[in-house]
Amino acid sequence: MTETLEAQALAQVGAMVRKLRRERDLSVEALASAAGLSTGSISQVERGIGNPSFGTLLKLASTLQVPLGTFLSDPDAPAEHRLVRRHERKRLELPGAGLTYELLTPDLQRDLQMLHTRMPPGFDGAGQPFRHPGEECQHVLSGRLEIFIGDERYELTEGDSITYDSNLPHWYRNPSGEWVVFIGAVTPPSF
Repeated sequence: MTETLEAQALAQVGAMVRKLRRERDLSVEALASAAGLSTGSISQVERGIGNPSFGTLLKLASTLQVPLGTFLSDPDAPAEHRLVRRHERKRLELPGAGLTYELLTPDLQRDLQMLHTRMPPGFDGAGQPFRHPGEECQHVLSGRLEIFIGDERYELTEGDSITYDSNLPHWYRNPSGEWVVFIGAVTPPSF
């Protein structure tokens, strides 16, 4: 991500945090206290000058009672905006994990969410299974992906797809020494 795109993304995250905080009639101090963060860090995030960690975003999402992906939404984007250019994708990288999500849909305010995911060799999400209302479909573009759904294990390779009830606990693993790239559709959005 270029420095300009990164600055734009940070400004967008800050604008969304500020918008959600104000909608809930919270002061910076009240949000910081409820989220277990400092007022300075909230202020920096809102001004787009802080680069919040994944943990900080999780705390904010939980406190503001929104899905994590809400911070990838542009609060000023027109509702009819549908086109997402490759270089304009909203991106979330999990520090230390090497996992990268890119939002293929314009935002998370619709009935459908699509993600382009790059997962590094050896990634194992067993410690944090997902579980949320709806349905998902994953399609592997390259590499080998293991998906665990409830008590079942599925191995997918290039060109394979799987659709499942996302109410069941599910998680992913890349057992190979190569990156795996896949596209996922989720309805309703849960990220």
